[in-house]
Amino acid sequence: MLEEKIVIGAVTKYPLNGILSIPKETDGLFPAVVLVHGSGPINMDEKIGNNYPFKDLAEGLTKNGIAVLRYDKRTFIYGKEMRNYPGLSVREETIEDAILASELLRKDSRIDSGKIFIIGHSMGGMLSPRIDSEGGNFAGLIIMGGSTRKLEDVIIEQNNEVIKSLNRFIEVIARKQIAKLSAKFDNIYNMSDEEAKSTLVLGKYGRAYYLKEMGEHPLISYLGPLNKPMLILQGDKDFHVSIEKDFNQYKELLKEKQNVTFKLYPNLNHLFMPSIYGKIRKAKKEYKVAQHIDAQVINDISDWILSVQEMPAKINGN
Repeated sequence: MLEEKIVIGAVTKYPLNGILSIPKETDGLFPAVVLVHGSGPINMDEKIGNNYPFKDLAEGLTKNGIAVLRYDKRTFIYGKEMRNYPGLSVREETIEDAILASELLRKDSRIDSGKIFIIGHSMGGMLSPRIDSEGGNFAGLIIMGGSTRKLEDVIIEQNNEVIKSLNRFIEVIARKQIAKLSAKFDNIYNMSDEEAKSTLVLGKYGRAYYLKEMGEHPLISYLGPLNKPMLILQGDKDFHVSIEKDFNQYKELLKEKQNVTFKLYPNLNHLFMPSIYGKIRKAKKEYKVAQHIDAQVINDISDWILSVQEMPAKINGN
């Protein structure tokens, strides 16, 4: 495996360092993937606690003959500038750079430009269909631990799970705070864009516009017309997203499509690593334990990508 340092958006206002992992074999062109992060400011390895899921994916997929492009997230490098920008949305935070990454791969003479895929993890999975539609133009999509719901609905559910571990008195206080937060979320779609840009709903920098813009681009509006191969993956001990409300909902939304594969992994968490505690309130403790993405997940993704590249008629018939 060769690892080459690259820059995403080298001539833009926000250049980002990255790594392109290339298989050693040189016979023919390689299929490739762009890795798209989950929420928050994250580096190119998607470091979460003491785990590095994107590094695991890059090493595993490249060994199986697939080139992998990973890069630092814009909010990881330019966090202060991004937080102070009232109009920050997932377009500036994630979408633009993922599209630039796909364009960089298409210009590489070693990469098969017709076999470039996106792997979106968590919120990156939620955004993958939109990224594809708005310029990514991928051969297929892999969604790992993605949600079909609005981000604010996921946030409320996660908070409700956390407070279950609190004592009765603190829980009552926390539930009142969550109710106030929910009321703020309910109101964001009644705001004008300018009002939303000046209204804080999450801490010091969490502006309503971020949620409003994302919510006004619902997943179904991108999944509906999408006719590309998709691989939807989730761990059954994932405490950030739900089997019933997310994984099964993907199945419902995509039930009419013939080129979608689903796989639910036993005892794997949101990072597709073995579950230790299985509870969101112990997430920080769980992610401090250094682990690696389950080998079966990497092999399944590799096999799927390599099988898709044998079916160019389906890919070109989008």
